[in-house]
Amino acid sequence: MQENKPLEEDEIDLKELFKTIWAKKIFIVIFTLVVTILAGFYAYSKTPIYEAKALLEIGEYKKNPVDDAVALEKKLSTIFIDMEKNLKDKTSQISNISVVKGLKNFLEIKSESTSNEEAKNEILKVLTFVQNEHEKILDDVKKQKEMELRNIDLQISDIKSKSVALIDKKIENNIKNLKSLEEQLKQIDENLKKIDTLNPSLAALKLMEKRDITNSINTITIQNFELESKKDELLTTTLYKLEESKKIIELSLLPHNYKNTQIVGEIMTNDFPTKPKKKLIVAVAFVTGFIISIFLVFLFNFIKQNANRTTY
Repeated sequence: MQENKPLEEDEIDLKELFKTIWAKKIFIVIFTLVVTILAGFYAYSKTPIYEAKALLEIGEYKKNPVDDAVALEKKLSTIFIDMEKNLKDKTSQISNISVVKGLKNFLEIKSESTSNEEAKNEILKVLTFVQNEHEKILDDVKKQKEMELRNIDLQISDIKSKSVALIDKKIENNIKNLKSLEEQLKQIDENLKKIDTLNPSLAALKLMEKRDITNSINTITIQNFELESKKDELLTTTLYKLEESKKIIELSLLPHNYKNTQIVGEIMTNDFPTKPKKKLIVAVAFVTGFIISIFLVFLFNFIKQNANRTTY
């Protein structure tokens, strides 16, 4: 019996607790209502904040993005969030910029403002900035391709107007030299017939001269063959490759290969403000006020009981 007595003294009497709460029900109701009403005044006095968001698709050149999404996210966050968060008297701001999961070339941009129009304008500011940056990149790509195209045109023109003409001139000169050497060879043959067999020294000189001329004729003939081959190669293989390269570059310069950064669909807004969450604030205030009022009731009751014990 003595061992159970302390346990009985430590047991919480739920009836007594309920009686204590019921005795102070007016205080609890009034306190809870006051806290709830104050929270309501706070919630409804705050300026409503509207949110807008948009999906930004990074520009492309021939299906290749002109910018890295992660690097672009950091850059835009620094410029439009970090650098502007301390500006005073701003009624609108970019709240978040992030890469869309599973879509490596897309960014989601969110903005907050006192009106939907201003929230939209914040996103449009970001869009304009990005489009200007990416337009420069696309222009540089176009200029590079146009330069490559001009170089190919110069090579084609050089082949047709200079290289081939120079080869033709060399072939023409070689043909003239061949005719001259053939005449000389013919003359030597005639001289050899006239030379007396009793003059072998002169005949030997003429034979050596005939050999040299024959070698020169063979050399020029081979050179002409090589020049003709080179000419054919320039007019067929080389020109064909250049013309093909030219077509590829011309196709790459078509407008559909260049796409600047743009918003997918439209900028999305809500008819109702996202902040403050008035109903949530009032509900939380009601629950909090109710819990605090009960705590105060027990606290005051505890203080009162201790005071009575001290008196006795």
